[in-house]
Amino acid sequence: MQKLSTFVEKFVVDTSIIIDGEITKLIEAGTMTNCEIIIPVAVLDELQSQASQHKDHGFVGLEQIKKIRELSEKNNIVIKFEGERPSMDDIRLARHGRIDAIIKDIAKKNGATFYTADYVQALVAQAEGVKTSYSKPQIKISDLEFERYFDDKTMSIHLKDGTFPLAKRGKPGSFSLAPVGDTLLTKEYLEGITSEILEASRATQLGIIEISKSGALVIQYKDFRVVVTHSPFSNSYEITITHPIVKMSLDQYTVSEKLMQRLSEKAEGILISGSPGSGKSTLASSLANYYSTKGKIVKTFESPRDLQVNNQVTQYTHLEGSFENAADILLLVRPDYTIFDEVRRYQDFRVFSDLRLAGVGMIGVVHAHAPLDAIQRFIGKVELGMIPHILDTVVFVKAGQISKVYELEFKVKVPTGMTEQDLARPVIEIRNFDDHNLEYEIYTYGDENIVIPVSKENKSGGIEKLAEAKIKDAIRRFDSNAEIEILSNNSIRVRVDKESMPTIIGRGGATINDLEKTLGVHIDVEQKEKGSSRGGEWFEMSESGNNFVLEIDISKSGMDADVYVNDKNITSVRVGKNGRIIIPKKSTAGRRLISAVMSKENIQITVHD
Repeated sequence: MQKLSTFVEKFVVDTSIIIDGEITKLIEAGTMTNCEIIIPVAVLDELQSQASQHKDHGFVGLEQIKKIRELSEKNNIVIKFEGERPSMDDIRLARHGRIDAIIKDIAKKNGATFYTADYVQALVAQAEGVKTSYSKPQIKISDLEFERYFDDKTMSIHLKDGTFPLAKRGKPGSFSLAPVGDTLLTKEYLEGITSEILEASRATQLGIIEISKSGALVIQYKDFRVVVTHSPFSNSYEITITHPIVKMSLDQYTVSEKLMQRLSEKAEGILISGSPGSGKSTLASSLANYYSTKGKIVKTFESPRDLQVNNQVTQYTHLEGSFENAADILLLVRPDYTIFDEVRRYQDFRVFSDLRLAGVGMIGVVHAHAPLDAIQRFIGKVELGMIPHILDTVVFVKAGQISKVYELEFKVKVPTGMTEQDLARPVIEIRNFDDHNLEYEIYTYGDENIVIPVSKENKSGGIEKLAEAKIKDAIRRFDSNAEIEILSNNSIRVRVDKESMPTIIGRGGATINDLEKTLGVHIDVEQKEKGSSRGGEWFEMSESGNNFVLEIDISKSGMDADVYVNDKNITSVRVGKNGRIIIPKKSTAGRRLISAVMSKENIQITVHD
């Protein structure tokens, strides 16, 4: 125990003053010596809890206590931990000041000076007659450390522990990644940048924490989007900060008079698509500002809220963690248009669709490498026939400019490439907006949704490319060795074994009629001629673990193969890489192969496209 003078000044510290580092600074400056520092157990518990949840402040606070102990030995300071651990009731009431009250009571009991960096805590303590020292946090609110990496051409900076700082410079569609420093970054340096941004956000009210999870933090500070990741989410400490360098109005884009008229008067289900960094969000911001200046009520759905919009546009984010909850509020404020930035999750597509069908003009931003990909992302998430009622205009952005525009129309017609009128069905037509040429059709074919490009070849005889594989799959359910010949766009001939004829035709022709209706073609069924032979492929058979490996000519890779034992099909599979067919031993076909090998039965393989 260190010897102290007769009168020993006592100090009680709270969580805020420890995290702020003010006590360490006072000891290092020689202002706080020959004294007793009392750290309430409740403070230690709170910091431990924060650190256990991987919150940065918890680690900072514990490191500060460790440093205070090290400095105390050189400055004749006694460190004491006093008080009881907070009960469950104390923890539940922490937000109402219960833990703060425990800390102040310890200061009263010891006649100590209460040190805090929390202004409210200082006021309450002074009101209760506790001797209090309030340390106003020295917060840097301008020229933050990260800002030195930015200039007017920097889109983003990438700072990672153990690497050199990198910056992405240029403009959407034309940028390069280059080092912006020759000093390796350290975790401590990056933690300092994070703390500086957090403190400046709180002090200036110009920043907000959008996402805070174990190992990940997203802050929107002014017009900078700050993403911080560390363990356990990422293997090292990393900060990525993006900053918009281009703010464009709609008239700065190459927009035809026809498209401008559509955006102004008709389009209410707009999808903006493009690859990352192509300028999608910039265009969405331009549209938001355009509609706002036209006297429309405009809102946004964003997480994080980083669109560059004017003050008339209100930016919404998740409500209690869900855009569904936010949508309920949105309908009550009756917007004319809503910008939904980053429609990505399954539920995002449902919320976008529900709001559009409720009569709200919707503009969605979707990641896609082609304009058709953006439309396809809605397939499976909403009913196919509803897509044209949800989307009417698809804008594809490339290198910061509008590259292509599609319009969607809903019709009931015979799909391109088919000729029989009884094949008419609901079809979504995707047309080039500029020349109104039909480029794609989407419709249901059998049990599947088909997206088919429309070209001259499709129009003259597209059924061969569209349906050949599906027809073969359907017919071979009845006879795995059926021979199929496509006679025309709407007619095929099928040759099957004698034993399979009754099954494929069905009682009174019911089965074949159903097949014709499902496949949309006329089917002639014939019995195979005697002597019709499959002709077996050469193969080698070996074992590998729990599988049989049948190796055939490597040129057959990717083709379909039928395996027979004594002329009876036991399985149909796809030939893998290097001409290998894998059959698990425990499968039905595998067990049959074992039996065939043991009894020396005839094994054959045939392949077909």
